[in-house]
Amino acid sequence: MSELSPLEYFICGGFGGISTILVGHPLDTIKVRLQTMPVPKKGELPHYTSTLDCLKKTIKYEGPKGLYKGMGVPLLGVSPIFALSFMGFGVGKTIFCPADTLQHTYFQYFMAGAFSGICTTAIMAPGERIKCLLQIQEGVAANKQYNGPLDVVIKLYKQGGIAALYRGGGATLLRDVPASGLYFLTYDAVQHYITENGKHQPSIIGTILSGGAAGIANWLIGMPADVLKSRLQTAPEGTYPNGVKDAFKALIKTEGPLALYKGITPILLRAFPANAACFLGFELGKKILNHFKNPKNDQRTNLDQVT
Repeated sequence: MSELSPLEYFICGGFGGISTILVGHPLDTIKVRLQTMPVPKKGELPHYTSTLDCLKKTIKYEGPKGLYKGMGVPLLGVSPIFALSFMGFGVGKTIFCPADTLQHTYFQYFMAGAFSGICTTAIMAPGERIKCLLQIQEGVAANKQYNGPLDVVIKLYKQGGIAALYRGGGATLLRDVPASGLYFLTYDAVQHYITENGKHQPSIIGTILSGGAAGIANWLIGMPADVLKSRLQTAPEGTYPNGVKDAFKALIKTEGPLALYKGITPILLRAFPANAACFLGFELGKKILNHFKNPKNDQRTNLDQVT
């Protein structure tokens, strides 16, 4: 990525985050439902037999709106979350990527990205908790435990205070630190390859490919911790007294290691377009900032294009 200040990363990251949620939330809902469905008893079929089955049943019983359950929380919080993520990456670059170095290493980019995962956990953990609880609700309104994001917050706070809102925070951190590191590393690495280390301006197609690849890399490394996070955040109180450790033991014992990648199909289907949209939004934010910072240059560019 071109050099920006942390504040500029913050602003552009907000553009990227909104784009991500609008494109990717339906498949995120399917992912959470697959991750948290009950383990079938012997001789019974699972509640959802596949990604497609989950999609069909959600639309059949709840309509297309069912795919957007819980979107209010990430949409309202997405600007600060993604803005913090990109700003964290900007700050991480100032820490791990010396300004006097012409070419930074992949490890330096990874560490800068990993730093961004630390920055977002404080907001991400309760937001994910609320989102997941809303996403797993099915059926008619009479069977719903929660009537919306605010109702979730109120009921969780009454049950266990701030700690109840932050259940799964450790798993969120385990997911986001390495995943964010690989996310930003992949985007920069692909961009450097496409642009021949900055010799050319990145095209829209190049940004789509770089962003999509970053999204896939993020989830390939972050999926196991995400499954554990979803289990922790949606389980009844007291199910996993020792947190991630107990959730991991129970999952491996009852379902085996492959369960750590439950929901991987919808999340990978979502990852490419959603993160391509994220970085397109990010690059759009950069262009808007550049327009206000250098209006004369924009005018000259427009004149050159006309002539």
